[in-house]
Amino acid sequence: MASIPFVKATACGNDFLIIDFAHAPSDIHSFTRRICDRHNGVGADGVEWVLPAKDADLRVRLLNSDGSEAEISGNGTRCVAAWYCAENHRSSVVIRTGAGLKTCELKAHDGNDFEFRSSMGAPEVGDEFPIKFTYGEISGTPVSMGNPHYVVFVPQFELGWQAVAEQISRHHDFKHGMNVELVKVLDPGEIEVRFCERGVGETMSSGTGSCAAAVASIYSGKAKSPVRVLAPGGMQTVEWNDEVFLTGPATLLCRGEVFI
Repeated sequence: MASIPFVKATACGNDFLIIDFAHAPSDIHSFTRRICDRHNGVGADGVEWVLPAKDADLRVRLLNSDGSEAEISGNGTRCVAAWYCAENHRSSVVIRTGAGLKTCELKAHDGNDFEFRSSMGAPEVGDEFPIKFTYGEISGTPVSMGNPHYVVFVPQFELGWQAVAEQISRHHDFKHGMNVELVKVLDPGEIEVRFCERGVGETMSSGTGSCAAAVASIYSGKAKSPVRVLAPGGMQTVEWNDEVFLTGPATLLCRGEVFI
């Protein structure tokens, strides 16, 4: 019986399957949807497909759980870094993503638990603008971390926020979809965030989303670098001067094979 090997890892509850592209079937999009299904597959927010690279230690292609391709996941990249450093006894790794080269420096390691400080590049941040719905307007701040984000500041996370965030993510003003962060500022050094990721839906955490939320908070004067980002899956730290650096954990969970 034919099978494809995988490693599963998580970063603050944002879970990914890491698979060598050499094992990829002809239709990786439908395969990704199947293997990411939490009832009929292994279950994950996405698959990081690993390929060789000439200008980095490796290259990754990220497919979301719905089979769509995304530029980058900060948490997914960190999961790949944990896998690569464990396999090759390394303390740093350079990964080519769809949003450019990212360097992950190992800061702590205990068994299958890792902590990395990752270079996330220079963000592009714009002024707040509204989008219109039949029931009114919602204003947010656009931030690009190599992938698109729309950051909405809220006084609290209301019941049903997921449906509102999903409507924003799929709004016709955003032709290619949007990653959405709802942000509650706790103090100048700490924010709490909820995430709705394009192609996935609600996630326990998001690396680029944490960066975008922190950048928007700093840009608007609500916070100062470094910013602790609290999410249901755990805490990450974002620093922003010119470039953004993201520090957070990653855990290797298991390895296995899925039958095809």
